[in-house]
Amino acid sequence: MDHYRPSRRGIVFILSGPSGAGKSTIWRAALKSIEGLEPSISLTTRTARSNEIDGVDYHFVTEDEFKRRIQRGELAEWAGVFGSSYGTPRAPLDRAVAEGRDILLDIDVQGARQLRRQYPADAVTILAMTPSFEVLEERLRRRGTEEPAAIARRLERAEEEVAAYSEYDYLLINDEFECSLERLKAIIEAERWRVARLREGFAPWRR
Repeated sequence: MDHYRPSRRGIVFILSGPSGAGKSTIWRAALKSIEGLEPSISLTTRTARSNEIDGVDYHFVTEDEFKRRIQRGELAEWAGVFGSSYGTPRAPLDRAVAEGRDILLDIDVQGARQLRRQYPADAVTILAMTPSFEVLEERLRRRGTEEPAAIARRLERAEEEVAAYSEYDYLLINDEFECSLERLKAIIEAERWRVARLREGFAPWRR
C-alpha cells in the first residue's frame, strides 16, 4: 500500500555512542530495515580491517589526501580518534537534504557537534548508551580483541562521550538489541513528520 509522504527537506540522523555500546550494529540493522534511510560513508586514514571493503564500509585514504580534502572544504566534519583521522564528505549530505532523502551517520561526539553546527535545522542527534558503565566494560572485555590498556583508554573515552548526553536530542539505551532498533525506528518516523520540516505546509489541503 502506498502511503502519503509530505514534501520536506532530508534529515541528517546522527548516531553516536561509546565503543561497545552497539551503535554500529544498530546502524547497520537500521539501514537494512528502515525504508528510505541511506548510509553516509566516512573517510578514514586507518588501515582497512579484513572484513571491510573500500567504498562500502569506509573510503580509505592517506593522511595527505585527508588533509587535502579538509583544505578544499570537502568535509562537513572531521576528527582524530586513537591515532587515525575520520571525516564525513559534505557533498552527499548537501544533496540528500536538498532532495528530501534521509541519511544515517555513525560518528563520534566530536563529529556530531560539528555536524550539528553545519546543519542546525536538518540534523537529529541520537546517543546510544549501555544501561551502565559496568555493562559497557563487560562488553568490551568479552570481545577479546584488545589489550587491557586499550580497553582502559576506550572506557576513559566512553565516560567523556556519555558526559555529553545533554547535547543530544535523544538517548537510546541499548539494553536489548531488538528493542533498541524499534526505538530508533520510532525516533526516525516521528522526525519525518515534524511540521517544521515541510517545504510548503500541508499542500493537499491548500485551496
